[in-house]
Amino acid sequence: MANEITAEEINKHDATLLKDIDDALANCMKCGNCQAGCPIYRETRKEFSVARGKISLMQAILSGKLEITKEFDSMMAQCLTCKTCAANCPCGVKADELILRGRHATIKARGLNPIKKTVFSLLSNRPLFNTVLRMGGMFGWLTFKDIPDKNAVLSRLPMPGMDPNRATAPLASTPLRAEYPPVIKVDNPRYKVAFFTGCTINFMYTDMGKAVIEVLKENGHEVILPGAQHCCGTPVHVSGAFELANEMAKHNIEVFERFDCDYIVGACGSCVEALLDYPKWLEDEPDWAVRAQALADKVREISQFLVETGYKTDNLGAINKTVTMHDPCHMVRGIHVTEQPREILKSIPGLNFVEMKEHDRCCGSGGSFSLAHYELSRQINDRKCENIKATNADYVCASCPSCRMHITDGIVQNKMPQVVYHPIQLLAESYKLGKQK
Repeated sequence: MANEITAEEINKHDATLLKDIDDALANCMKCGNCQAGCPIYRETRKEFSVARGKISLMQAILSGKLEITKEFDSMMAQCLTCKTCAANCPCGVKADELILRGRHATIKARGLNPIKKTVFSLLSNRPLFNTVLRMGGMFGWLTFKDIPDKNAVLSRLPMPGMDPNRATAPLASTPLRAEYPPVIKVDNPRYKVAFFTGCTINFMYTDMGKAVIEVLKENGHEVILPGAQHCCGTPVHVSGAFELANEMAKHNIEVFERFDCDYIVGACGSCVEALLDYPKWLEDEPDWAVRAQALADKVREISQFLVETGYKTDNLGAINKTVTMHDPCHMVRGIHVTEQPREILKSIPGLNFVEMKEHDRCCGSGGSFSLAHYELSRQINDRKCENIKATNADYVCASCPSCRMHITDGIVQNKMPQVVYHPIQLLAESYKLGKQK
C-alpha cells in the first residue's frame, strides 16, 4: 500500500527523536563505573539495568539498529533516577538526564502508557485530583486498617497495582492546607516564608507539614500556604512527559508570584529539586525561564533554610532516643543538602545520632517505580533495612515523604521496631518538650 510506513522509515523517525543528544551519549566510554553504584544492577546483574546499557540502547536507536519498542520502553523504565550513575561517572556524563530523554522519546514514538495517561490526567486536573484525594481521606477507614505506632496502613481490599501486603501512608481525613488559613501570621515576622507542601505532605503525611509550620512559627516567620499550588511535576517529568510537567511548573510559578514572600521552603527533596530545576525545564521559553529563575532564587529545603537564617536552640527539650538518617537521592545528589538536617538533629538535647552504613544509597522507592516493580524495590529496601537494624536506632529520619513511606514498608515487612520521621518533626517535638520544662 502506498501509505504503508516501512521499518526503515520508523527507524529514521525514532533516531530523530534522540538526535540532539547524540554527542552527550557519545561521551560515555562504557567503563562500567556506573555498575558499582546502581541499586538496580546490584540486584539484577542485567546490563540494561545500568546506565551504560541504557546509553548503548539509545545509541542503537540513533544508528537505526533498533526501534523504540515496548521492550525499549520497559528497559528505560528500569531506573530509580537516583543519580548515582551521574555522580560516579569519570566523564561527567549525566546519564540520569539522558535516560529521561530516552523516556521522552518513547512517549513521542509510542504515546503514554494507558495507565500513566489516566494517572497524569488526574494529576494535571487540580480540582478533580484534590476532590478524589479528599474523598479518599474521608472514607479511607473503609478500605485501610491502621498499623499501630507506624503512621502506616494496610489495605483491607485488593488495590489495583499494589501488593496486598504493602504498608503505605494513610490518606488524611483533612488535607494539610485545609487546616490552616492562607497566611499564618506572627508578631514582627523575621521573614515571610511560603510553604510548598507537595502532594504527599498535603494529603498523607500532614504530620510533617504541621511540624514545618510549627518550627517556622517558633522561629518568628510568617507562613504562607498558597491554596492553589499543585504537584511539583516530578512524577510526570521523570516519566518523560516533559510538556505536561512544564505546564505544572508554569502553574506553580504563577501561584507563588501572587505572594510577597522572602523564601519558598519545601520538606521534600524531590519537590525542592523540581522547583530549582524549573529554569532548566523551561529553558526553551525565555520569558518563562526568567520567571522560573526568580522563583528558584527563593527556594530552600527546610533544614537548609533554618541553618542559613538561624534557628532557636536555647529552648529545646530533650529527646532521649537513638536516631539514624537516610539521605534521599534527590537531597544528596540532587540539591546537595545533607549536613543541614544532621546539624539540626545533633542540636537536639539527649538525641544520640548514629550514622548508618550506606546512608546515601537509594532506598528503592523511586516514586512510581516501587509500584511497578515492587519485588525489586523491596530487595533494595531490605538492604536499607539491614543497615538501619545494625544501628539499633529507635527512629529513622528521612527528608522525603516517599522515602519515609517506602522505608516504613520495609520496616513493617521485616518486623522491625523503628519509626520513620522527617528531621523537622523531631525539632518540632523538641520545641514542644522545651515548653514543658
